[in-house]
Amino acid sequence: MSAPAPSPLAIVDAEPLPRQEEVLSETALAFVAALHRRFTPRRDELLARRAERRAEIARTSTLDFLLETAAIRADDSWQVAPAPPALEDRRVEITGPTDRKMTINALNSGAKVWLADFEDASAPTWENVVTGQLSLIDAYTRSIDFTDERTGKTYALRPDEELATVVMRPRGWHLDERHLTDADGTPVPGALVDFGLYFFHNAKRLLDLGKGPYFYLPKTESHLEARLWNDVFVFAQDYLGIPQGTVRATVLIETITAAYEMEEILYELRDHASGLNAGRWDYLFSIVKNFRDGGPRFVLPDRNAVTMTAPFMRAYTELLVRTCHKRGAHAIGGMAAFIPSRRDQEVNKVAFEKVKADKDREANDGFDGSWVAHPDLVPIAMESFDRVLGDRPNQKDRLREDVDVKAEDLIAIDSLDARPTYAGLVNAVQVGIRYIEAWLRGLGAVAIFNLMEDAATAEISRSQIWQWINAGVVLDNGERVTAELARKVAAGELADIRAEVGEEAFAAGNWQQAHDLLLKVALDEDYADFLTLPAYEQLKG
Repeated sequence: MSAPAPSPLAIVDAEPLPRQEEVLSETALAFVAALHRRFTPRRDELLARRAERRAEIARTSTLDFLLETAAIRADDSWQVAPAPPALEDRRVEITGPTDRKMTINALNSGAKVWLADFEDASAPTWENVVTGQLSLIDAYTRSIDFTDERTGKTYALRPDEELATVVMRPRGWHLDERHLTDADGTPVPGALVDFGLYFFHNAKRLLDLGKGPYFYLPKTESHLEARLWNDVFVFAQDYLGIPQGTVRATVLIETITAAYEMEEILYELRDHASGLNAGRWDYLFSIVKNFRDGGPRFVLPDRNAVTMTAPFMRAYTELLVRTCHKRGAHAIGGMAAFIPSRRDQEVNKVAFEKVKADKDREANDGFDGSWVAHPDLVPIAMESFDRVLGDRPNQKDRLREDVDVKAEDLIAIDSLDARPTYAGLVNAVQVGIRYIEAWLRGLGAVAIFNLMEDAATAEISRSQIWQWINAGVVLDNGERVTAELARKVAAGELADIRAEVGEEAFAAGNWQQAHDLLLKVALDEDYADFLTLPAYEQLKG
């Protein structure tokens, strides 16, 4: 390891936390500072490039595969690095935040992989950022346990061989960590904080356990952003003196621009690439964001009407499987977000059938695995993939050479025979207010109406309200979506919540604040790139 310089990073406006010195040691912060000095300027350039590309899409209302990288796509000789043994079989992956209870339950869930989430399923309070790192350190040293104060139930890890492999997801490039700043007062990107602390504390420990530092990369918009991550990995491995190629990264293809650069993204990360994932809600959010002024043909119907069988979604997933298998990478399917009800078995029965159909489709289409949000869904997804895979760890040998996706297929939004409804508007408002209120309390993954919602679903909710207003959409009941209608629905939802939770709980919560923030990001003429940016300004802790 190179000798660390004293860290110029300062912890600002943060209450001291128990055991934080274990995470925020001088040597760990020196490593994060080195990442920040070297890579934040490039991060800033790439964020500016996002804005330029968005302006170009606004001008042309189209996207295409890149001319300048055609040679990479045409070259059939390159492959990503072979998967390490711990990532060969990824048939079921469970997702969730890194609080102690979730850490134990996810590792014990029977899933092959746990996506340990510092991003959309975690509100970035300082406590969540630091204690989430402690949860993972304690898990790897088998010193983690948890007792539920309310029920008295205790939680402990199963034997090592029964635990899921951890793939950690840091924050996206656009988010800063306000509590960690350099000498100039500039905040460190949250992605480098999350990655840096986790890698520094756990990379060697994971190698000793026969695994490695594995990552999910969120919100990637171009192969140049993947190149930046690759350079981060190379630097980090050199810094700690561990072999190049130890890191493995799976990239979420959850932006419409990244869908046109799948091969290039794998190419940039090829020594560290593990696969691609089809992230449904953020993908829809990205379509709305990028084509929000593209006219009626880009208007999405109710979010729940946009299933993975929609023609433009099918083009996206089929292209993803073909791309991954052509290059020797895993193709990981989307989220089953259903949360089983302890009281309504009929709701469960219908939902389980939908989950099964979704996972059967993915397995039959060639995916090597898929996501679930709850341990009760692990056996359902496992059965779907077991039926197709049998004893094989994956089906990367299924090349899907029958797939031929054209550039226009990925943005053929009007190929879907569905239109926005009044019920869809109400649902968007309901989910938006209820999720934002919980997020402002520090909760990133929230069960709402039997679905596990995270920041991605809140983004699609507020984006659809914005899009429908600005496109002058007429709903199924004949009403035109206007700012006034959105305010009326939001006021009604706020009144319903007050009646539902009672005056005391309503006053103790962040309900009015959440209502106001949703309307701000849904009604402002100047569309906020990410809901979490203005929300972070209001997040306490």
